[in-house]
Amino acid sequence: MLPIERLEIIKQIAITEKKLYVSKLSEKFQVTEETIRRDLEKLESQGIVTRSYGGATLNAEKTNEDIPFYKRSKTNIEDKKYIAAKAIEFIKEGSTIVADCSSTVLEILKSIRDRNDVTVITNSVEVIQELNQSDLHIISTGGAIKQSSLSMQGPITQSTIMKYNVDIAFVSCKGMDIKKGILDSNEAEAEIKRTMIKQASKAILLIDHSKYDKTCFVKLFDYENIDYVITDKQPREEWLDLLHSYNIEIIY
Repeated sequence: MLPIERLEIIKQIAITEKKLYVSKLSEKFQVTEETIRRDLEKLESQGIVTRSYGGATLNAEKTNEDIPFYKRSKTNIEDKKYIAAKAIEFIKEGSTIVADCSSTVLEILKSIRDRNDVTVITNSVEVIQELNQSDLHIISTGGAIKQSSLSMQGPITQSTIMKYNVDIAFVSCKGMDIKKGILDSNEAEAEIKRTMIKQASKAILLIDHSKYDKTCFVKLFDYENIDYVITDKQPREEWLDLLHSYNIEIIY
């Protein structure tokens, strides 16, 4: 098992059980306790856990863990609709789009469901279910289905995305930190999103105000990978300065 795979499993154990024990993890993964302590140091530096004697405890307010889609889709509805309305302005006649599995992206596509001039490539199971009778030309990536996020992941998903060159990538994240960059909670989903923006002429990040100054498990993008940020409220001055320094256009 690779260290990054072990770290992901330890993070998921922390989310589920809220408490980690060095001795138990050492036995589970057949590695030394010192190796586990180094893993916990990494998780602590990412804001996931706080180390304590013999183990660590979950920082529930900082994990921004992989929240099931049905819960995400019911939160901050008005903010997502506001962001979707701004995003639609980028979708010109004949646009080709690659879209992630976020609930905000779903709001965008629901708003243009009657357009027959737009092609959408997506790994979202919910988009396929919700919009299969729409006028949109939808291409499913295929891949292994992750039930909690209603997304398709894995090598098949990535290889499908890599077949297409598109105008726009609509992607989301779980958090942004000024020093650490644009972050997510799941490595497999993050890899899909990285592939998406590589295939797009414009990379558009959709983020509501709750995602600023949030630390998450996985580094998703560097700021230079993004062309536009669409958000629901004006970020504070420090964020504006940072994003402008990378020539990112901010829309709110």
